Amino acid sequence: MSATALPAAPAPAGTTTPPPANTGVRPWRITRDEYYRLGELGFFDGRRVQLIRGEIVEMGKQGWPHALAIGLIADILRVVFASGQWVSEQPHFRTAGSEPEADVGVFPGAKRDYADHPDVATLLVEVADTSLFYDTTTKAELYATAGVPEYWVLDLNGRVLHVFRDPHPLRLPPELGATAYRTHDTFGPSDSVSPLAVPAATVRVADLLP
Repeated sequence: MSATALPAAPAPAGTTTPPPANTGVRPWRITRDEYYRLGELGFFDGRRVQLIRGEIVEMGKQGWPHALAIGLIADILRVVFASGQWVSEQPHFRTAGSEPEADVGVFPGAKRDYADHPDVATLLVEVADTSLFYDTTTKAELYATAGVPEYWVLDLNGRVLHVFRDPHPLRLPPELGATAYRTHDTFGPSDSVSPLAVPAATVRVADLLP
């Protein structure tokens, strides 16, 4: 006598049926070494890409206002952080499962102190023309989780500077652990901002804008 499977009885009203377990489909996330190897093989030739949480993210093309803003920011920050820090344009920044490329970075010590791309930063800056939402959400959470104490986003379209400070763990279950910045202030062209690491210095937002 053979057994015949019967359809499951419907769930009682007011209850929810848990979704089926995903046992057959999993995303494949690449490592930092694999990311570099793909670059060496020419997979990214002609493209602006970054490794974000194990995924390769293609960034938009960089126009002249974006490039000009990067140069202006770097020039000003080299004056502000003239001692004990070094400033780099479009540096790679190492963090768990990611290697984003900030537009400008300020790093402690001297360049020769580092045997690899930095994994600590005093200040990271992104210039946003088409990437404002990504820079103020995904990038902000990424840099906060890495413990970067201060993060700026220069919004070219809105003509404002977003300043994020005080990274702090969010109240989430351990498996969803993340960190965000507790303060987010916005400064217009007529405003000035003082970097946390150099509180005596002032930077005019208008001087950062192209």
